[in-house]
Amino acid sequence: MRAYLEFEKPLEPIELRIEELRQLRVSGNADIEQELADATEELSVRRKEIFTNLTPWQRCHLARHSDRPYTLDYVGRIVEEFLEFHGDRRFSDDPAIVGGFGYIGGFAVLVVGHQKGRGTKERIMRNFGQPHPEGYRKAMRLMKLAERFNRPVVTFIDTPGAFPGIGAEERGQAEAIATNLMELSRLRTPILSIVIGEGGSGGALALGVADRVYMLEHSVYSVITPEGCAAILWKTEKGSGEKGSTEKILTPEDFSKAASALKITAPELMSFKVIDGILEEPPGGAHTNHDEMARRIKKQITETLKSLKAIDIDELIDARYNRYRQIGAFTEINQ
Repeated sequence: MRAYLEFEKPLEPIELRIEELRQLRVSGNADIEQELADATEELSVRRKEIFTNLTPWQRCHLARHSDRPYTLDYVGRIVEEFLEFHGDRRFSDDPAIVGGFGYIGGFAVLVVGHQKGRGTKERIMRNFGQPHPEGYRKAMRLMKLAERFNRPVVTFIDTPGAFPGIGAEERGQAEAIATNLMELSRLRTPILSIVIGEGGSGGALALGVADRVYMLEHSVYSVITPEGCAAILWKTEKGSGEKGSTEKILTPEDFSKAASALKITAPELMSFKVIDGILEEPPGGAHTNHDEMARRIKKQITETLKSLKAIDIDELIDARYNRYRQIGAFTEINQ
């Protein structure tokens, strides 16, 4: 049994009926083939109706789906001989970021990614995918190893953001992220990043300065969460009373409005040239078929690494620098 988001609820009875019919077919009942075909067709039509018209806020929910595959789900399916490394050699290990060496499609690579965890116990252990400074320093330690041994770097991005706690700030959260941005911009090895779920603020960008950046169809990538944006803009409103201000209770409509304004979806970011491509998800989202989504990601990684390896490293670094210099727009005003 899988979890259903609110807008997915119309699919639940159809999928349950299909499962019942399949069980009957396995038990030898051959009279249900037409009914099964009709139910399957109905599911396809309803899925298309729902997923063709998703709002940015609904895509945000899909990116956070509890059944959505995480970094280690993909590693287990596409990385051969994966050997995980631990620790930043300064403070401790951070389970919110996993990294190690292995092989993808014949390429020896370093894989680094955020890991949210499944179930309450693991989510707490991995801090819900919110890294501490030691996580980013571990990632950079491994990336420097990859550079030394001429191994391309593949990163999977999936975090609501870097952990904002006191301990993280005391140990230099901002410095750790800033160092990663600087070092990744000049790392002498090809870098490929894929946003597989949430790409939240600097916590995501610390693994996302790359030669090629892709997003899964229903993933999101933004400077702040819609909830955080709504809280900054609308939670406190000026009032006419003696206290001078009143606290507004935020609603899902506020979050939806913020998500639309932030331009967080893959098609929007593609139009802004922030990303290089969009990986289509299986019908109903990546959470409905982990194996198929992993196959598509592996194909993209293999094709991209083949093209990046053919580029001279100095040209690659120059192109990487220019890529980020060209993002955005500004207007000069003569005074």
